[in-house]
Amino acid sequence: MAIPTVDPARYDEQLAEKQAYVESTFAAFDTPALEVYPSPPSHYRQRCEFRIWHEENDLFYAMFEVDPENSKNKRVVRLDQFPVASAHINELMPKLRDAFLASDELRRRLFQVEFLTTLSGQALVTLIYHRPLGDAWEAEARVLEKSLDIMIIGRSRKQRLVVTQDHVWERLTVDGRTLHYQQVENSFTQPNAHICQTMLSWAKEATQGRQAEDLVELYCGNGNFTIALAENFRRVLATEISRTSVASANVNLEANGVTNAHVARMSAEEFALALKGEKAGRRVAEMALEEYDFSTVLVDPPRAGLDEQSCHQISEYAQIVYISCNPATLAENLTLLTKTHDIERFALFDQFPFTHHCECGVLLTRRQPQVASQS
Repeated sequence: MAIPTVDPARYDEQLAEKQAYVESTFAAFDTPALEVYPSPPSHYRQRCEFRIWHEENDLFYAMFEVDPENSKNKRVVRLDQFPVASAHINELMPKLRDAFLASDELRRRLFQVEFLTTLSGQALVTLIYHRPLGDAWEAEARVLEKSLDIMIIGRSRKQRLVVTQDHVWERLTVDGRTLHYQQVENSFTQPNAHICQTMLSWAKEATQGRQAEDLVELYCGNGNFTIALAENFRRVLATEISRTSVASANVNLEANGVTNAHVARMSAEEFALALKGEKAGRRVAEMALEEYDFSTVLVDPPRAGLDEQSCHQISEYAQIVYISCNPATLAENLTLLTKTHDIERFALFDQFPFTHHCECGVLLTRRQPQVASQS
Protein backbone atom coordinates (compact mmCIF):
# COMPACT_ATOMS: atom_id res chain seq x y z
CA MET A 1 0.00 0.00 0.00
CA ALA A 2 1.27 3.45 -0.89
CA ILE A 3 0.67 6.22 1.63
CA PRO A 4 -1.10 9.10 -0.15
CA THR A 5 1.08 12.14 -0.80
CA VAL A 6 -1.17 15.13 -0.33
CA ASP A 7 -0.22 18.06 -2.56
CA PRO A 8 -3.05 20.61 -2.76
CA ALA A 9 -1.34 22.33 -5.70
CA ARG A 10 -1.81 19.12 -7.70
CA TYR A 11 -5.38 18.47 -6.65
CA ASP A 12 -7.05 19.55 -9.90
CA GLU A 13 -4.55 17.45 -11.87
CA GLN A 14 -5.22 14.27 -9.90
CA LEU A 15 -8.99 14.82 -10.11
CA ALA A 16 -8.72 15.21 -13.89
CA GLU A 17 -6.84 11.90 -14.03
CA LYS A 18 -9.64 10.18 -12.13
CA GLN A 19 -12.24 11.72 -14.40
CA ALA A 20 -10.37 10.43 -17.44
CA TYR A 21 -10.11 6.97 -15.87
CA VAL A 22 -13.84 6.78 -15.12
CA GLU A 23 -14.81 8.08 -18.56
CA SER A 24 -12.51 5.50 -20.16
CA THR A 25 -13.81 2.65 -17.98
CA PHE A 26 -17.41 3.37 -18.94
CA ALA A 27 -16.83 4.42 -22.55
CA ALA A 28 -18.75 1.38 -23.80
CA PHE A 29 -21.92 2.54 -22.03
CA ASP A 30 -24.30 5.21 -23.22
CA THR A 31 -23.67 7.59 -20.33
CA PRO A 32 -24.51 11.27 -19.98
CA ALA A 33 -21.73 13.76 -19.20
CA LEU A 34 -19.89 12.78 -16.04
CA GLU A 35 -20.73 14.95 -13.04
CA VAL A 36 -17.55 15.53 -11.01
CA TYR A 37 -17.66 16.48 -7.34
CA PRO A 38 -14.35 17.54 -5.76
CA SER A 39 -13.22 17.01 -2.20
CA PRO A 40 -11.29 19.40 0.00
CA PRO A 41 -7.70 18.80 -1.15
CA SER A 42 -6.46 17.98 2.35
CA HIS A 43 -7.73 17.11 5.85
CA TYR A 44 -10.74 15.35 4.35
CA ARG A 45 -10.76 12.02 6.18
CA GLN A 46 -12.68 11.92 9.47
CA ARG A 47 -11.40 8.52 10.57
CA CYS A 48 -7.91 7.02 10.49
CA GLU A 49 -5.91 4.31 12.18
CA PHE A 50 -2.19 4.18 12.90
CA ARG A 51 0.17 1.60 14.26
CA ILE A 52 2.23 2.69 17.25
CA TRP A 53 5.90 1.96 16.68
CA HIS A 54 8.12 1.61 19.75
CA GLU A 55 11.87 2.33 19.57
CA GLU A 56 13.62 2.14 22.96
CA ASN A 57 12.14 5.05 24.96
CA ASP A 58 10.42 6.63 21.98
CA LEU A 59 7.20 5.85 20.15
CA PHE A 60 5.48 7.32 17.12
CA TYR A 61 2.56 6.87 14.73
CA ALA A 62 3.40 4.66 11.79
CA MET A 63 2.06 3.25 8.56
CA PHE A 64 3.63 0.71 6.25
CA GLU A 65 4.56 1.01 2.62
CA VAL A 66 4.62 -2.35 0.84
CA ASP A 67 7.15 -3.09 -1.88
CA PRO A 68 5.00 -3.63 -5.02
CA GLU A 69 7.46 -6.27 -6.24
CA ASN A 70 7.58 -8.18 -2.96
CA SER A 71 4.62 -7.86 -0.60
CA LYS A 72 6.68 -9.30 2.28
CA ASN A 73 8.91 -6.24 2.27
CA LYS A 74 7.37 -3.42 4.29
CA ARG A 75 8.87 -0.08 5.16
CA VAL A 76 7.88 1.66 8.39
CA VAL A 77 6.93 5.30 7.77
CA ARG A 78 6.88 7.65 10.74
CA LEU A 79 3.96 10.09 10.77
CA ASP A 80 4.00 13.09 13.07
CA GLN A 81 1.23 14.70 11.01
CA PHE A 82 -1.05 13.20 8.37
CA PRO A 83 -2.61 15.72 5.95
CA VAL A 84 -5.10 13.11 4.72
CA ALA A 85 -6.72 13.16 8.17
CA SER A 86 -9.03 15.81 9.55
CA ALA A 87 -7.58 18.90 11.16
CA HIS A 88 -8.88 17.61 14.51
CA ILE A 89 -6.97 14.34 14.16
CA ASN A 90 -3.80 16.25 13.31
CA GLU A 91 -4.32 18.45 16.35
CA LEU A 92 -4.73 15.41 18.62
CA MET A 93 -1.82 13.35 17.27
CA PRO A 94 1.05 15.17 19.07
CA LYS A 95 -0.98 15.72 22.25
CA LEU A 96 -1.76 12.02 22.54
CA ARG A 97 1.82 11.04 21.79
CA ASP A 98 3.05 13.33 24.57
CA ALA A 99 0.56 11.71 26.94
CA PHE A 100 1.78 8.22 25.97
CA LEU A 101 5.42 9.19 26.48
CA ALA A 102 4.62 10.61 29.92
CA SER A 103 2.72 7.56 31.16
CA ASP A 104 3.94 3.99 31.35
CA GLU A 105 0.36 2.86 31.96
CA LEU A 106 -0.91 4.41 28.72
CA ARG A 107 2.05 3.51 26.53
CA ARG A 108 2.95 -0.01 27.67
CA ARG A 109 2.30 -2.47 24.85
CA LEU A 110 0.14 0.07 23.03
CA PHE A 111 -0.21 -1.37 19.55
CA GLN A 112 -2.61 0.81 17.54
CA VAL A 113 -4.59 4.06 17.74
CA GLU A 114 -7.85 4.64 15.86
CA PHE A 115 -9.44 8.07 15.46
CA LEU A 116 -13.07 8.86 14.67
CA THR A 117 -13.84 12.59 14.37
CA THR A 118 -16.73 14.65 13.09
CA LEU A 119 -17.41 17.95 11.37
CA SER A 120 -19.32 18.82 14.53
CA GLY A 121 -16.07 18.74 16.56
CA GLN A 122 -16.31 15.45 18.47
CA ALA A 123 -13.51 12.88 18.67
CA LEU A 124 -13.44 9.24 19.76
CA VAL A 125 -10.04 7.58 20.15
CA THR A 126 -9.60 3.82 20.48
CA LEU A 127 -6.35 2.59 22.04
CA ILE A 128 -5.53 -1.04 21.24
CA TYR A 129 -3.11 -3.00 23.43
CA HIS A 130 -1.31 -6.32 23.57
CA ARG A 131 -2.03 -6.68 27.29
CA PRO A 132 -5.04 -6.72 29.64
CA LEU A 133 -6.32 -3.35 30.83
CA GLY A 134 -7.31 -2.64 34.42
CA ASP A 135 -8.40 0.07 36.84
CA ALA A 136 -5.09 1.94 36.64
CA TRP A 137 -5.39 2.26 32.86
CA GLU A 138 -9.02 3.37 33.08
CA ALA A 139 -8.18 6.05 35.67
CA GLU A 140 -5.45 7.55 33.48
CA ALA A 141 -7.60 7.31 30.38
CA ARG A 142 -10.39 9.19 32.14
CA VAL A 143 -8.00 12.03 33.04
CA LEU A 144 -6.73 12.12 29.45
CA GLU A 145 -10.31 12.28 28.13
CA LYS A 146 -11.02 15.38 30.15
CA SER A 147 -7.72 17.11 29.35
CA LEU A 148 -8.18 16.70 25.59
CA ASP A 149 -12.01 16.88 25.48
CA ILE A 150 -12.26 13.53 23.70
CA MET A 151 -13.76 10.10 24.33
CA ILE A 152 -11.56 7.02 24.76
CA ILE A 153 -12.10 3.29 24.36
CA GLY A 154 -9.47 0.71 25.38
CA ARG A 155 -9.26 -2.59 23.56
CA SER A 156 -7.22 -5.73 24.05
CA ARG A 157 -7.85 -9.40 23.44
CA LYS A 158 -11.45 -10.21 24.52
CA GLN A 159 -11.67 -6.83 26.26
CA ARG A 160 -13.35 -3.50 25.43
CA LEU A 161 -13.40 -0.72 28.01
CA VAL A 162 -15.61 2.24 27.15
CA VAL A 163 -14.55 5.12 29.38
CA THR A 164 -17.49 7.44 28.60
CA GLN A 165 -19.35 6.41 25.42
CA ASP A 166 -18.73 4.35 22.30
CA HIS A 167 -19.97 6.79 19.65
CA VAL A 168 -19.84 10.32 18.31
CA TRP A 169 -22.60 12.47 16.86
CA GLU A 170 -22.05 13.89 13.39
CA ARG A 171 -24.02 16.76 11.89
CA LEU A 172 -24.25 16.85 8.11
CA THR A 173 -25.84 19.67 6.13
CA VAL A 174 -27.85 18.53 3.11
CA ASP A 175 -29.68 21.15 1.05
CA GLY A 176 -29.88 23.49 4.02
CA ARG A 177 -31.14 20.81 6.41
CA THR A 178 -29.03 19.54 9.31
CA LEU A 179 -29.04 15.75 9.72
CA HIS A 180 -27.81 14.05 12.89
CA TYR A 181 -25.97 10.73 12.80
CA GLN A 182 -24.78 8.53 15.62
CA GLN A 183 -21.51 6.94 14.50
CA VAL A 184 -20.46 3.94 16.58
CA GLU A 185 -16.85 2.92 17.13
CA ASN A 186 -15.63 0.12 14.88
CA SER A 187 -18.65 0.27 12.55
CA PHE A 188 -18.75 1.61 9.00
CA THR A 189 -19.22 5.31 8.34
CA GLN A 190 -18.41 7.38 5.27
CA PRO A 191 -14.83 8.59 5.91
CA ASN A 192 -15.03 11.85 3.93
CA ALA A 193 -17.88 13.80 5.52
CA HIS A 194 -17.67 16.65 3.00
CA ILE A 195 -18.17 14.25 0.09
CA CYS A 196 -20.83 12.38 2.06
CA GLN A 197 -22.88 15.59 2.19
CA THR A 198 -22.47 15.94 -1.57
CA MET A 199 -23.51 12.33 -2.21
CA LEU A 200 -26.62 12.70 -0.06
CA SER A 201 -27.61 15.89 -1.86
CA TRP A 202 -27.05 14.24 -5.26
CA ALA A 203 -29.12 11.17 -4.35
CA LYS A 204 -31.87 13.36 -2.94
CA GLU A 205 -32.05 15.39 -6.15
CA ALA A 206 -31.99 12.23 -8.27
CA THR A 207 -35.03 10.76 -6.49
CA GLN A 208 -37.32 13.79 -6.37
CA GLY A 209 -40.98 13.60 -7.37
CA ARG A 210 -41.80 10.17 -5.95
CA GLN A 211 -43.67 11.08 -2.74
CA ALA A 212 -46.50 8.70 -3.64
CA GLU A 213 -44.11 5.74 -4.05
CA ASP A 214 -41.79 3.71 -1.84
CA LEU A 215 -38.03 3.23 -1.64
CA VAL A 216 -36.20 0.03 -0.81
CA GLU A 217 -32.59 0.36 0.28
CA LEU A 218 -30.02 -2.44 0.48
CA TYR A 219 -26.82 -2.19 2.56
CA CYS A 220 -28.20 0.81 4.48
CA GLY A 221 -25.53 0.90 7.21
CA ASN A 222 -26.43 3.39 9.94
CA GLY A 223 -29.15 4.96 7.80
CA ASN A 224 -26.88 7.41 6.02
CA PHE A 225 -28.98 7.62 2.82
CA THR A 226 -32.21 6.48 4.49
CA ILE A 227 -32.54 9.62 6.58
CA ALA A 228 -31.67 12.03 3.78
CA LEU A 229 -34.04 10.44 1.25
CA ALA A 230 -37.02 9.59 3.46
CA GLU A 231 -38.85 12.85 2.72
CA ASN A 232 -38.74 12.06 -1.03
CA PHE A 233 -40.89 8.93 -0.59
CA ARG A 234 -44.11 7.73 0.98
CA ARG A 235 -42.27 5.01 2.88
CA VAL A 236 -38.76 3.56 3.04
CA LEU A 237 -37.77 -0.03 3.79
CA ALA A 238 -34.04 -0.40 4.44
CA THR A 239 -32.08 -3.58 5.08
CA GLU A 240 -28.69 -4.17 6.67
CA ILE A 241 -26.97 -7.31 7.99
CA SER A 242 -24.85 -5.70 10.75
CA ARG A 243 -26.64 -5.75 14.12
CA THR A 244 -24.65 -2.71 15.34
CA SER A 245 -25.50 -0.69 12.22
CA VAL A 246 -29.20 -1.58 12.43
CA ALA A 247 -29.32 -0.44 16.06
CA SER A 248 -27.54 2.79 15.13
CA ALA A 249 -29.85 3.35 12.15
CA ASN A 250 -32.89 3.13 14.39
CA VAL A 251 -31.34 5.64 16.80
CA ASN A 252 -30.68 7.95 13.86
CA LEU A 253 -34.23 7.66 12.53
CA GLU A 254 -35.53 8.79 15.91
CA ALA A 255 -32.94 11.57 16.23
CA ASN A 256 -34.02 13.03 12.89
CA GLY A 257 -37.75 12.59 13.41
CA VAL A 258 -38.06 10.16 10.49
CA THR A 259 -41.28 8.20 10.96
CA ASN A 260 -41.84 6.71 7.49
CA ALA A 261 -38.84 4.33 7.43
CA HIS A 262 -38.30 0.80 8.74
CA VAL A 263 -34.87 -0.83 9.07
CA ALA A 264 -34.74 -4.62 8.95
CA ARG A 265 -31.72 -6.71 9.93
CA MET A 266 -31.47 -8.89 6.87
CA SER A 267 -28.99 -9.59 4.09
CA ALA A 268 -29.74 -8.57 0.52
CA GLU A 269 -30.02 -12.25 -0.38
CA GLU A 270 -32.54 -12.94 2.40
CA PHE A 271 -34.57 -9.90 1.38
CA ALA A 272 -34.75 -11.15 -2.20
CA LEU A 273 -36.21 -14.43 -0.94
CA ALA A 274 -38.69 -12.55 1.28
CA LEU A 275 -39.91 -10.54 -1.73
CA LYS A 276 -40.53 -13.77 -3.61
CA GLY A 277 -42.45 -15.23 -0.68
CA GLU A 278 -39.73 -17.87 -0.18
CA LYS A 279 -38.68 -16.68 3.28
CA ALA A 280 -40.92 -16.28 6.31
CA GLY A 281 -40.43 -15.55 10.00
CA ARG A 282 -40.80 -12.71 12.49
CA ARG A 283 -38.50 -10.25 10.72
CA VAL A 284 -40.26 -10.79 7.40
CA ALA A 285 -43.66 -10.33 9.03
CA GLU A 286 -42.51 -7.08 10.69
CA MET A 287 -41.61 -5.64 7.28
CA ALA A 288 -45.24 -5.92 6.07
CA LEU A 289 -44.07 -6.18 2.47
CA GLU A 290 -47.62 -6.27 1.13
CA GLU A 291 -48.08 -2.62 2.16
CA TYR A 292 -45.29 -1.25 -0.05
CA ASP A 293 -45.33 0.01 -3.64
CA PHE A 294 -41.61 0.10 -4.45
CA SER A 295 -40.57 2.24 -7.40
CA THR A 296 -36.95 2.89 -6.47
CA VAL A 297 -34.08 0.84 -5.10
CA LEU A 298 -30.86 2.26 -3.66
CA VAL A 299 -27.81 0.03 -3.37
CA ASP A 300 -24.44 0.89 -1.82
CA PRO A 301 -22.69 -2.50 -1.91
CA PRO A 302 -19.18 -3.50 -0.77
CA ARG A 303 -16.26 -3.37 -3.22
CA ALA A 304 -17.24 -6.77 -4.62
CA GLY A 305 -20.40 -5.21 -6.07
CA LEU A 306 -23.57 -7.19 -6.70
CA ASP A 307 -23.82 -10.80 -7.81
CA GLU A 308 -25.83 -11.67 -10.91
CA GLN A 309 -28.91 -12.68 -8.93
CA SER A 310 -28.95 -9.35 -7.08
CA CYS A 311 -28.63 -7.47 -10.37
CA HIS A 312 -31.66 -9.30 -11.70
CA GLN A 313 -33.53 -8.50 -8.50
CA ILE A 314 -32.91 -4.76 -8.60
CA SER A 315 -33.60 -4.59 -12.35
CA GLU A 316 -37.27 -5.12 -11.48
CA TYR A 317 -37.51 -1.58 -10.08
CA ALA A 318 -38.36 1.45 -12.21
CA GLN A 319 -35.48 3.47 -10.80
CA ILE A 320 -32.08 2.35 -9.49
CA VAL A 321 -29.67 4.51 -7.52
CA TYR A 322 -26.32 2.71 -7.41
CA ILE A 323 -23.53 4.07 -5.20
CA SER A 324 -20.25 2.27 -5.93
CA CYS A 325 -16.78 2.33 -4.38
CA ASN A 326 -15.30 0.15 -7.14
CA PRO A 327 -15.60 1.16 -10.83
CA ALA A 328 -14.51 -2.33 -11.98
CA THR A 329 -17.41 -4.16 -10.32
CA LEU A 330 -19.77 -1.31 -11.17
CA ALA A 331 -18.96 -1.78 -14.86
CA GLU A 332 -19.66 -5.51 -14.56
CA ASN A 333 -23.01 -4.83 -12.92
CA LEU A 334 -23.98 -2.15 -15.45
CA THR A 335 -23.44 -4.66 -18.25
CA LEU A 336 -26.43 -6.52 -16.81
CA LEU A 337 -28.48 -3.56 -15.60
CA THR A 338 -28.33 -1.67 -18.90
CA LYS A 339 -30.16 -4.52 -20.59
CA THR A 340 -33.32 -3.15 -18.99
CA HIS A 341 -32.40 0.36 -17.82
CA ASP A 342 -30.91 3.55 -19.23
CA ILE A 343 -28.24 5.55 -17.42
CA GLU A 344 -29.75 8.96 -16.65
CA ARG A 345 -27.02 10.43 -14.45
CA PHE A 346 -23.42 9.45 -13.70
CA ALA A 347 -21.29 11.06 -10.99
CA LEU A 348 -17.74 10.85 -9.68
CA PHE A 349 -17.35 11.71 -6.00
CA ASP A 350 -13.71 12.20 -5.03
CA GLN A 351 -14.01 10.42 -1.70
CA PHE A 352 -10.29 9.58 -1.46
CA PRO A 353 -8.07 12.25 -3.06
CA PHE A 354 -4.54 11.29 -4.12
CA THR A 355 -5.42 7.58 -4.24
CA HIS A 356 -6.66 5.44 -7.12
CA HIS A 357 -10.02 4.91 -5.40
CA CYS A 358 -13.11 6.33 -7.13
CA GLU A 359 -16.63 6.61 -5.70
CA CYS A 360 -19.39 6.74 -8.32
CA GLY A 361 -23.11 7.37 -8.32
CA VAL A 362 -25.40 6.14 -11.09
CA LEU A 363 -29.09 6.80 -11.67
CA LEU A 364 -30.81 4.30 -13.96
CA THR A 365 -34.41 4.29 -15.18
CA ARG A 366 -36.20 1.32 -16.71
CA ARG A 367 -36.93 1.51 -20.41
CA GLN A 368 -40.52 1.33 -21.50
CA PRO A 369 -41.30 -1.91 -23.37
CA GLN A 370 -41.48 -1.51 -27.12
CA VAL A 371 -45.00 -1.75 -28.53
CA ALA A 372 -45.20 -3.61 -31.83
CA SER A 373 -46.58 -1.40 -34.59
CA GLN A 374 -49.90 -2.37 -36.19
CA SER A 375 -49.74 -2.74 -39.97
